[in-house]
Amino acid sequence: MKTLDARLFQVGFQAILLTLGVLLRDFSLLPAQMALAIASTTLTQAFWLKVFKLKDVGYLSPLITGFGLSLLLRADSFWLHPLIACLAISGKFLIRIRGKHVFNPANFGIGLALLILPGAWVSPGQWGNDLGIAVWLIALGALVVQKARRDDAAWLFLGTFLGLTATRLFYLGYSLDRGLEILTHQALNGALLLFAFFMISDPMTLPDRTAARRLHVVLVAIAAFTWQFLFYRPNGALWALLCLAPLVPLWDFLWPGKSHNWHGNKPLQNIVATQGKMPR
Repeated sequence: MKTLDARLFQVGFQAILLTLGVLLRDFSLLPAQMALAIASTTLTQAFWLKVFKLKDVGYLSPLITGFGLSLLLRADSFWLHPLIACLAISGKFLIRIRGKHVFNPANFGIGLALLILPGAWVSPGQWGNDLGIAVWLIALGALVVQKARRDDAAWLFLGTFLGLTATRLFYLGYSLDRGLEILTHQALNGALLLFAFFMISDPMTLPDRTAARRLHVVLVAIAAFTWQFLFYRPNGALWALLCLAPLVPLWDFLWPGKSHNWHGNKPLQNIVATQGKMPR
């Protein structure tokens, strides 16, 4: 029996989160910027599907990327969002190893924007540390990763990152009450929860083998913690995922596993055989 594509849940929930953010938070995002980002990802997907003559691939991935960029990336111009959206989707088609794209498209696009384009920034504080928002993020995100069968990645990342944070607070000599207050503040951070449930848990850019996937997630969490709390730099999770993504092909080579399949019961190997370099 064919199961419902987990990406449908992600698209729906991202739309809900974006609506909540626009209505309840100061997102500094214009509707036109969001529309341009989504239009650009969709048109870019259509272009590469035509170039590679691919069929039955669909447009859920560009919608997810467009929503992801709208949720996290901010700019003081109208041209930046569509340009980054185009580069993010193009990277999925062009930067591939053994038939698998290396970078999460939204993560790749945000990294490019911060590195090379003026007037781009990520606003991790836009979600605040509101308990109600955090509960929504956890509830919706947990359902998405459970449907995608990658809930272990999200919870392991959060557990490792927050565990390291708690260890640091203990090492620095914080009192129990103050330490719990700071740790709770970190745990309810909306940007951290978005990253855990909607970015690092992307099954297409994680190692296929369960043990390798968990190793990779722990390394990302350690790198994110180091960047944020030892070097005191922002956006540690985003940079950690981007910089460590090239390790995934190595893990897949050393510890091969069963590739994730968005296509119900139809074996992915059969689809690849008939369509060549199909982006998953």
